[in-house]
Amino acid sequence: MSTPIEQPNHRARDATVEEAFAQCHIPVAICDAELRVLRASRGMVQEAGLSEDQMRGRRFTQFMPDSAYAEVEGGMRRVFKTGAVEHLEVYADSRSEPGERVWSVTLSPLRNAAGTVHHVQFTAVDTTAEYGARERLALLNEVSARVGTTLDVAQTAQEMADVVTGRLADFVTVDLLDSLFRGVEPRPGAEGVALLRAAHQSVLPGVPESVIRVGEVDHYPPSSPPARVLVTGRSTLHRSLDEDIARWAAGDPQRSRTVHAHGVHSVMVVPLRARGITLGVAVLVRHRSRAAFTEDDLFLAEEIAARAAVAVDNARRYTRERTTAVALQQSLLPQHVPGQEAVRVATRYLPARSRAGVGGDWFDVIPLSGARVALVVGDVVGHGLRASATMGRLRTAVRTLADVDLPPDELLVHLDDLVPHLAAEEEAAIDHDLEIATDLIATCLYVVYDPISRRCTVASAGHPPPAVVTPDGTVDFIDVPPGPPLGVGGLPFEGVERELPEGSLLTLYTDGLVEACGRDIEAGLKRLRAALAGPADQLEEVCAAVLDSLLSGPPADDVALLIARTRALDSRQVASWDVADDPAAVAGARAEATRQLAAWGLEETAYTVELLVSEMVTNAIRYGHPPVQLRLIRDAAVICEVSDNSSVVPRLRRARTFDEGGRGLLLVAQLARRWGTRHRAEGKTIWAEVALPEG
Repeated sequence: MSTPIEQPNHRARDATVEEAFAQCHIPVAICDAELRVLRASRGMVQEAGLSEDQMRGRRFTQFMPDSAYAEVEGGMRRVFKTGAVEHLEVYADSRSEPGERVWSVTLSPLRNAAGTVHHVQFTAVDTTAEYGARERLALLNEVSARVGTTLDVAQTAQEMADVVTGRLADFVTVDLLDSLFRGVEPRPGAEGVALLRAAHQSVLPGVPESVIRVGEVDHYPPSSPPARVLVTGRSTLHRSLDEDIARWAAGDPQRSRTVHAHGVHSVMVVPLRARGITLGVAVLVRHRSRAAFTEDDLFLAEEIAARAAVAVDNARRYTRERTTAVALQQSLLPQHVPGQEAVRVATRYLPARSRAGVGGDWFDVIPLSGARVALVVGDVVGHGLRASATMGRLRTAVRTLADVDLPPDELLVHLDDLVPHLAAEEEAAIDHDLEIATDLIATCLYVVYDPISRRCTVASAGHPPPAVVTPDGTVDFIDVPPGPPLGVGGLPFEGVERELPEGSLLTLYTDGLVEACGRDIEAGLKRLRAALAGPADQLEEVCAAVLDSLLSGPPADDVALLIARTRALDSRQVASWDVADDPAAVAGARAEATRQLAAWGLEETAYTVELLVSEMVTNAIRYGHPPVQLRLIRDAAVICEVSDNSSVVPRLRRARTFDEGGRGLLLVAQLARRWGTRHRAEGKTIWAEVALPEG
């Protein structure tokens, strides 16, 4: 039979409750309707720094001067009014430990037998550690979301400084190796202790703590913490007056003044390391926050720096790849405009700033025979090194075909036939594990301008039409059939002719100009028309005005722009004669050429031109079909042209010792600066250029 448990009497029970309350290590207090303290636990005594008797009869705000307790009293009033439990998160300084603490406060109603709230119980739990962990996790999440949004080294560093400032530090600097901004692989120790200020940020307006500006070089003494961190790759934590900081400040008076002026009291120096290489250092400073950095803060800063370093290294690698692509692109574009007199030209090429990289846009100016000139713009679909390399091959092909003097529509036909062969070669060369193969498609606009007839012939392979500005300021677009893009095949190209007044502006461009900022091509053409309608005194100014009007910032796609002002050769610069279909007419042709050269004051070229006229006219009479015509053009050179109605092209060959013929074209090739053949609608023209005398 079990012995009944003896029930404690009320007095003993009350004594136990009293002991439990008095010895409770958690801050607990009971307040009356006037918010005055009636009871306080040992934890409350310890936290307030007052005895229970000293607190009794006083309100929290009378013995806890921190403004956070005004919020607590407001919560108590609501408990008396509503009878519901209140939960608060209070940030207040601790009397028992240095620094600000985070408290989870619960305000509970105490009711009497009638159910009326007549007291309120205050309970506080120190959640500083849990709050710090949540804040560190939130900061890391924000770093992941905000740092590395672009592939720009400086922007990435600035993003890190912006995120950390105000959350972990009051002032942050990020200094990086100078080679990173050029995309060069960093080498440990190669840069010494001279680092480029990539970014800084402060809780104070204007970043007054910084002794240098962003973009300037900061020289750190070898014994300074940043220099040692750069060499060792290990973080350091300092009080402002410790030996390392004091020695660093002593060697830099300006930095020393800044440290003392702003009351810097805690410093962390953290390396930015990626792939085992130190890319730079970040310095984190506190001067407004009273709490010093802790080891936990250092671990957090190292994690942030590690994530930022990966983003910086990615940006560095992108910078290197983009620099390589741009260098390739620039090397494949014309380095200077070739000498010719038909047009005056201004050009612009702006590489894309998108993550996809530079594209395959190009332009060209190609001198042709008969004082004519070819103007070309093109665009390979896609971005990156492949597009740039393909652009270079197409541009070379266009120049080769232009030397054959094909009409624009025929040239595009041959170029279109070439594209599938280039695509097949690229397909065979692609490593499909590393790169996705895409169809090779390009657009091209080919314009030939003749300054003698003032006519231009245009053909397009899926390219936007050229704009024309006449001397009276009228702007319109040449209505050229667009044709299919190169690489599509199966469809013809069509050329159109238009006569242009002298001094007209021809504007050729790629779609990156008119389709910038996400607008459709019609809106872009309208803006281009408006931009070209302005004053057009200097071609460089016209280029700048067009780019300023159509681009609001760095382009997302490559932009190629070519603007040419047409010239016309005076009738006194051209002379032509019909030549009879008789070998005896050769002497008369030579005499006419000699007289014309004398009228131009070019007697020094007479002997060479006579020989050329003799050989070329003789060949036309002997092997061609009438009518035969001789034409001399005075331009940047003396151009001699002989035309006939035969489509048979003469072929240069080496005559054997006892051959009686076969030396005429060889003589022409050696006497002329350039020579060649071009086909006409009926027949052909043989031409040769002779350099003008010096001066």
